[in-house]
This record gives sequence, C-alpha cells and structure tokens, in this order.
Amino acid sequence: MRLFRTSSTRRLIASAAVVVLVAVVGVFAVSAVGGSGPTPPPKPLAQAIHDALGGQEPAGVTARIGFTNTLFPSGSIVGQVGSALISSATGRLWVNQNGGRLELQSDAGDAQIVWSDKKVTVYDASSNTAYVVDLPQDATQPAGGATRAVPQLDEIARFLTDLGKNWTVSGADPSNTGGQESYTVKVSPSHDGGLLGSAELAFDALRGVPLKVAVYAQGASSPVLALEATDVSYGSVPDSDVHVSAPAGARVIDLSTQAQGAQKGGHDKATASVSGLDAVTKAATFAVVAPDTLVGLPRHAVRLIDKSVVAVYGRGLGGIVLVERATDTSSTKESTPLDQLPAVTLDGVTAHELATQLGTVLTWDRAGVSYVLAGSLPSAAAEAAARSLP
Repeated sequence: MRLFRTSSTRRLIASAAVVVLVAVVGVFAVSAVGGSGPTPPPKPLAQAIHDALGGQEPAGVTARIGFTNTLFPSGSIVGQVGSALISSATGRLWVNQNGGRLELQSDAGDAQIVWSDKKVTVYDASSNTAYVVDLPQDATQPAGGATRAVPQLDEIARFLTDLGKNWTVSGADPSNTGGQESYTVKVSPSHDGGLLGSAELAFDALRGVPLKVAVYAQGASSPVLALEATDVSYGSVPDSDVHVSAPAGARVIDLSTQAQGAQKGGHDKATASVSGLDAVTKAATFAVVAPDTLVGLPRHAVRLIDKSVVAVYGRGLGGIVLVERATDTSSTKESTPLDQLPAVTLDGVTAHELATQLGTVLTWDRAGVSYVLAGSLPSAAAEAAARSLP
C-alpha cells in the first residue's frame, strides 16, 4: 500500500508508536489464528524483504481480524467498564491508498481505529470517546504520493546487520497467513530486554503487506499482544469503507493539541531544556529525588521537561524511568486513569499500580511531589525500586 511504501523507516516507526500510545488508553490485543495453504520458496531474509517490497502494490486490502487480550492479569484494572479495546473481540479490516479502518465488535460494544497519512482516530463505544492523534509528516515523502523506490538488496542487508547488533533476528520462515503466501520473521533482544521475550512479523511474500504482528513475554509460548488477518483479499476498497467518523455526540480528545499545549506551557526560562543533575536540581521547583543508582541500575540521564524531572536508569528495555512533578493541589485537579488502578502500600504511602506481563507502572504522591515509575520489570521489582528511593 502507498501508505507503507512512501514512508521512511523513521515515519513508520513514529506512526506505529502513536498507535501504541493511543492503545494504552484502552489497550487492544489480537489473537493469532494460523493460516493453511501454499507457502513461498525459501529465501534469505534480505532477499525475501526486497522481493516482497518490489511486488505488485494492491489497490486495497480487506480481511477479518481475531482479537484476544492477555496483557493484564486478572484484577490489574479495577472499575474498568467493558470495551472491545481491552477484551476479546472479532473484527474487520479495510485499507486503501488513502488510509485504513479496523473495526472491532464485542459484547462490551464496538470500537474502531481509523487512520490516514495525517492522523489516527481511536473510537471506543463503551465510553463514547474518540481519541485523535496527528501523525508526524515526512518531508522526504515523494511529491504527489509517488511510490518510493524499493531499497537495494545491499541496503536491506546493512539494515539487518545493524539490527542484529542488539536483536537476534531469525530467517524468513516460509508460511501462510490469512490464506496468503508469507514469510514470518521473529526478533528477540540480544541483551537485557526486560520482560519482553520476542516479537513476530509475517508479511505477504508477493506484495509486502504486513499480515501478522505478535508480541511475546519472556518464557511465554502464546502472544501477549498479537494481530493476525484472516480471509485476506486484495482489490479496490472505496473511501466510504475507510473514512468513517465517530458518532455525533461522541466526546473527542485531541491528544496532539493537549501535548502541544503542555509544551507551550513549559517553554519558559525556568524549564527550557535543562539536563544534568545539578542544573535540574537548581531549576526544579521541588526537591528532586534522583539517586546515582536505582536497584543496581546506574542513572543514565536526567532532564527537566515541561516542569517534570525525568530520570532514566539503565539502558534499553531493561531500564527504569522515574518521573517527578510538583503535586497538583488545585481544586480543579482532574482524576486520571492512573488513579483508578489497584492500590499498593509503599512504606506507609498509598500508590497505584498497573502490572502487566510486559512491565509495571507505579504512581504515588509524597511530600508535595507526584512520582511515576515505569519499566519492563515485574511488579515486585518495581515496588522495590520505589521503596528504595530516599
């Protein structure tokens, strides 16, 4: 599809990250349903990628989707109403040259994700809320939507070599996904990957269209998060099937506008681009807690960003992020989703915790400061890190 072929690697990664961040509001996962049928001939991975990207670009894609969520253990979210975004669901997918739509149906209500090259909209019927995020625009995108040239074989080989410095990359395993000949590739962290075990991607061998994505926790044989298309077919897809708006009366939350407002609010002399512990401690309006090490991990960086202190411990997926900010004591303070998480006690302080198979988030207030600690580590380890803070 042109949306895939005219975007740089940087822009595709950024777009994927936006979808993931939106999904955190109501995380969705997909259960992989294996396909059967003919498989393509064995090829080296670089050659398989090159040939798939150089194949005929389909005018559109339709498919059925199956969904399952095993990310959250039972009881990890309290007070959560049902939603197709965080529960088992089935769905349909429509994609054409101008965007795509993924619609999910469940007993809890429908949900849909609609995207173009400019924005992503996630609508959750259970809360009648639409979340909107603008996508970063790529200045290197070909004018008029022209198809970008397929990368040369040696370019792909160099990319895979660089990727292999930090990730173990499998070969191209001939497979069949959604009734289409495909290649399946699995990657796993070569070093400390936290709770992440591996990720898997299957792509159409003849057209380069992604057909399956799956994420596995350490030691798990079934995916924690996964998406696989079944009953895949190619052909023209009208824009009316893709560009569907949220219902009239839906609450619309523009996450991009909120982020821009926060950035503008933080661009004063006191908070503009401050890094280093000494400088951050002087510039912050509260007592900064950023020890040299945290549960054995050295402090790698500390910055003041939009009146919040962000300290990073360790490197890569096995690291820990600690965010500190002056507690909002105003009468207009709004409740956040973190306030609805299960409560745990940290040396007499009540904290709220989101524990998943891929990581843990803790939030608590103490002495006029609000803390958020996050990392790809078990809840017991996250709680130990929080308790070790002076």
